[in-house]
Amino acid sequence: MNQLEQVYISDCTLIDRVSQGELSFREKIEMCRIIDRLGVASINMNEIRQPRIDALLIKSVALAVTQAAVAVPVSLTRPESVAETWDALSSAKKSRLQVVAPVSSVQMEYLQHLKPAALLENLKRTLRACAEKTDQVEFVAGDATRSDPAFLRQVISVALESGARYITLCDTAGIMTSEETADFIGGLMQDLPGLKSAVVGFFSSNALSLADACAYAAVRAGVREIKAAACGSSSVSLANIVRLLSVKGKENGVCCAVGTEQLSRVTAQAAMICRSAGSKNVSFRDDLTAGEQDLVLSMHDSFDTLIHATESLGYDLGAEDQQKVWKSFKQTAERKGQVTLRELDAIIAAEAMQVPPAYHNISYVITTGNETGAMSRMRLMYHDEIMEGVATGDGAIAAAFNSIEKATGRHFELDDFQIQAVSQGREAMGETVVRLRWEGKLYSGRGISTDIVGAGIMAYMNAVNKIVYEEEEA
Repeated sequence: MNQLEQVYISDCTLIDRVSQGELSFREKIEMCRIIDRLGVASINMNEIRQPRIDALLIKSVALAVTQAAVAVPVSLTRPESVAETWDALSSAKKSRLQVVAPVSSVQMEYLQHLKPAALLENLKRTLRACAEKTDQVEFVAGDATRSDPAFLRQVISVALESGARYITLCDTAGIMTSEETADFIGGLMQDLPGLKSAVVGFFSSNALSLADACAYAAVRAGVREIKAAACGSSSVSLANIVRLLSVKGKENGVCCAVGTEQLSRVTAQAAMICRSAGSKNVSFRDDLTAGEQDLVLSMHDSFDTLIHATESLGYDLGAEDQQKVWKSFKQTAERKGQVTLRELDAIIAAEAMQVPPAYHNISYVITTGNETGAMSRMRLMYHDEIMEGVATGDGAIAAAFNSIEKATGRHFELDDFQIQAVSQGREAMGETVVRLRWEGKLYSGRGISTDIVGAGIMAYMNAVNKIVYEEEEA
C-alpha cells in the first residue's frame, strides 16, 4: 500500500484582513497562539514596513508560537530587509523567509515598477541572500495565473536555482475555476521537473466563491501546501479545506497535516476575535479574566529571564527601567516565591518610566443605569490648558476612556485592561492596570482606588502621560 503524502496548511489569517476590522496588536498575537495549536506548517505575516512597530509584532508572535514556522516576506527592492527580517525572527522556534514577487505584467510594472529583467535580477539577489540565512526560503509568485506562461516558468526556474525550497503559486484575482486550476498546476508540474524537489503551494482569492474548490483541485494536481485563513471569506477557508482533505484525501493519495480534533473549537475562537475586531464600538476590549496567564517566574529566575518575560508581554524597556523592574521583581518574588505575568505587568506599570504628568487635575462625572447607556464628562488640565470631553460608551469604563480621547483629541489603542481587588470588604481597594499601544510601543499605567472607575481613569492617564512625556522629550 502506497504511503499517503502530507498536505500542509499555511495560515494566512493575519494577511487576509480585507473584509473585517483591523485586529489590535494583542489580538494578532492571540490569533497566532490559537492557530498554532492546530499544527499548521506556518503562520504568514506582513512584510516589515514600519520597523519599530512591525518588527515588535513579529518578535512577539515568534515568542508566542511554539509549533508553526513564522513566515515573513522580505522586500524585493531593499537589500537590508533580509537582515532586518531575520533579526526580528531570531527568537522563533521555526522561521521562514518569503520573497513575494508579482509575475503578471500588470502587477509587475504598476505595483513594483519593474521590467521583467530587473525583477528577475532582484529576485535572484534577494533569494540568495535569504538562502544564506536559512534553508527555509519561500518564493511566492503573485498573480501567477495572469502571467505570461513562458515568463512564469522562467521565474520559477530562477527561484529554484537561487535557493527557494517552497514555491507558492497565487490566483490573486481569483479568476480560475477548479478545472482551470488543475490544468494550470498540472502544466507547470509537467514542464518544470525541478518542482518535484520543492514544496509547491497554492493561494486563491475567493472572488468567485471557488477558492476552496480550486485549492482541492490544486492538491489533486500536485500541490502540497495550501494557504488558508481561519476566518474571513476572501481566500481559502482553513476549516473547509481541512475537512475536505480529511474526507477525500485518502482516495487522492494524500492526508492533511492538520487534524480535525480541535478544528471547530480553534476556528470558532479565531472567528470570535475577527468578529470582535469588526464590531468594536469602543476604543478597547475588556480583558478581565482572572488567572488567564500562567505562572512564569520564580525568585530563582535570572535577570535575562525577566527581560525575556517583559519582551513576551510586548514591552521594550530601556536599561534604567529594566533595573527598576528587576529590583521590584526580586522583592516581590522573595516575598511570594513566584510572580505571574499579570503581576509582572503591574510591576512594570508601577516602576517603569515614571514621569511628571502633563495631564493633571482630572475631574469627571459619569452617569449610567440599567435602562440607559453610560455617559462621561471629563475635565483635565494639559499643562496650563483646560480640556474637556463628553462621550458615551458600553459601560462606565468605556464611557470614561472615550471621554478622555475626546478631551485630549487623540486615540490610543488599548492593549489590555486588568482589574483585581487588593483588599477585602465593602471598602475594598481595587487595582487597575492599563496598557496602551502607541507607535508600536507599550505604555502601562496603574491606579488604585475604592472607586474602580476612578482607578481605571488614573491608570489610563498614567499611561497617557508616559506617551506624552516621551513625545515632548523627543
